Amino acid sequence: MLANYLIGLREGLEASLVVTILVAYLVTTDRRHLLPRIWAGVALAVAVSLAFGAVLTFGPRGLTFEAQELIGGSLSIFAVGFVTWMIFWMARAARGLSGELRGRIDEAADGSRWSLVVVAVLAVGREGLETALFLWAATQAGTRAATGITTPTWEPLTGAALGLATAVVLGCLIYRGAVRINLTKFFTWTGAFLIVVAAGVLAYGVHDLQEGRFLPGLHDLAFDVSETIDVNSWYGTILKGVFNFSPATTKLEAAAWLLYVIPVMALFLLAVRRRPTAPPAKSPSEAPASSAA
Repeated sequence: MLANYLIGLREGLEASLVVTILVAYLVTTDRRHLLPRIWAGVALAVAVSLAFGAVLTFGPRGLTFEAQELIGGSLSIFAVGFVTWMIFWMARAARGLSGELRGRIDEAADGSRWSLVVVAVLAVGREGLETALFLWAATQAGTRAATGITTPTWEPLTGAALGLATAVVLGCLIYRGAVRINLTKFFTWTGAFLIVVAAGVLAYGVHDLQEGRFLPGLHDLAFDVSETIDVNSWYGTILKGVFNFSPATTKLEAAAWLLYVIPVMALFLLAVRRRPTAPPAKSPSEAPASSAA
């Protein structure tokens, strides 16, 4: 649940900051009459994200075991690539996000009445789609039984929902100037955490493809600590739920984990060290834009 909570919190806070910037700019420039278009775009983005999540969850059912493994493994690997791009994009582009969104609003306000709706859908929808995809991949990895059949559980979804709810509350507080968050540190720590989570999802995606016989080495184990680490114990549950740790890990899974986490973490930490320090906010009313800019 912790991993899904943090995923929901991080992605939800990104979306909340985007909405905060959009709303704050319209209010500051005395264009409150355009706010309903922003909220319509946000609602549409949420609906599309929920529909995408439903398709991912219920779409593969009824297929053969091999087809399910191929779809599950491929989407897990795709989700890892997507979230990796998101982590580096946020680290690189966050400082200019506020100005970019303001420019889009100015252009959309002079266009058709649907232009602002499209701006909100694109700005928020990207976060929603990548959240749905990554949560699905992480949930599949965390809820599959030893038999290879996915057992439904509300625990990962509950964790993600709590994270999203926390992000919405924080977004409202940031907008009102009631709370300030060091977003640089927040996205740095959560980015590093998500890299480790993504490595586990990648390893599980490889395992899916091995079970579907699309990759070799299913029984070629790198290590097996099943007798030492009980997956049903509290610590086994944490390791599995947060990091997708498998007591019996194949050599190909271990190789995928190491070949992902070592270079990606090194590049991420290097990018963080090179990132200039953001200037302090000028006033509480500018806090949303300054924090995300």
